[in-house]
Amino acid sequence: MRLSSLLTSTARWGRASFALGALAVLSGCDYNFWQMDGHQSTISVAGPVARSQLDVFYVTCWVTLVIFILVGGVLAYATLKFRARTEAEEKAVPPEQGHGNPLIELGLIGASVLALVIIAIPTLKGIWYTYDVPEERKADTYEITATGYQWWFKFEYPSEQIAGTGSLTTGNELVIPAGRPIRVNVRGIDVIHSFWVPKLAGKVDMIPNRGNFLWMQADEPGYFWGQCAEYCGDSHAVMRFRVIALSPKDFADWVAQQTSPARNVAPKAGETPKAQFASLRTFKQNETGITDKYDVAPLEAWKAKQFPEKGENGALIAQGKALFVAKTCAGCHEVRGHGAAGITGPNLTHIGARSMIAAGLIENNAEQLQRWIHNPGAVKPGNKMAKGYIDNNIKLSNEDEVALVAYLQSLK
Repeated sequence: MRLSSLLTSTARWGRASFALGALAVLSGCDYNFWQMDGHQSTISVAGPVARSQLDVFYVTCWVTLVIFILVGGVLAYATLKFRARTEAEEKAVPPEQGHGNPLIELGLIGASVLALVIIAIPTLKGIWYTYDVPEERKADTYEITATGYQWWFKFEYPSEQIAGTGSLTTGNELVIPAGRPIRVNVRGIDVIHSFWVPKLAGKVDMIPNRGNFLWMQADEPGYFWGQCAEYCGDSHAVMRFRVIALSPKDFADWVAQQTSPARNVAPKAGETPKAQFASLRTFKQNETGITDKYDVAPLEAWKAKQFPEKGENGALIAQGKALFVAKTCAGCHEVRGHGAAGITGPNLTHIGARSMIAAGLIENNAEQLQRWIHNPGAVKPGNKMAKGYIDNNIKLSNEDEVALVAYLQSLK
């Protein structure tokens, strides 16, 4: 193919590709069109911190789009204007090459500096804004401490004190009041983790022996996905958590429930242990543990978990409560009011009210809870609970697992 024909074809494809690319970029503002509103989208935001970061991203996109159009336009112009039109021109000796026009080079340097300044101004403004709660909002700030472990998150509420036990503590689900700035003090215990809720705030590292913090706010009630964003070992990819933002009244009700002791379900007279579900089925490797119904309306699913399960069997729950101590579960987990005071694993005082287990990996229902109890190492490789089974020679029959599930689900 002659060079001129090749250049002509290239120019045509270039114009078509440029048009499609420009359309894609210009349509980027409609993130629903491109399905960019997923669980951990940084485009579909729900709070002022994430929105400030998104504004910086858009400014950068527009500046780079202008640069792309200018550079692409000059390249297309030079390709079309100075292409060889005849065979003789193709064979001609190229003209003497030079360094170009000094004014043009200085102008390009100036344009580059201007582009950087345009990006730098909102970037610096965003850094100052997202660093800490603005002064005018600090009086309304709610403070929480988040601690990263391999591989789960502990959340402490310093302002919610429980007589004789200290502050309210939960695991893997961070419940916050919507509309209020939340200052999160982040801490690391074993290795470096990173706290990240894409729709509400940016990433901040959780470094052992070094205090760090961030702030965020949910504009309205909602259910948000969080993730550890710093590689921290075997199960880093499945070290997740959830943020549930509630209205002021719902949040106050939740705090009242969480600060109360664990729920007790007494067996009825003459009641015998009876399983509420079938025996454990076989799970495929890496099989998802979240139902479609939950995924569509997670906040509603979470709210439904705050109420007791239907058809509870008090005798089976009592059997599970005894097994919880006998199988040394109480050595790692706390269940306030039931004599379990372990600190190695998450607090389970109200685990039945959580929507997810295994640090946000699988749904908190009977089947998935038994799946986790049966073989935690298969669900989350390398976790300390699986190691505890080996170290303490813990053996559970199917009947034991069913009773433990009934007990844990009763802890609302």
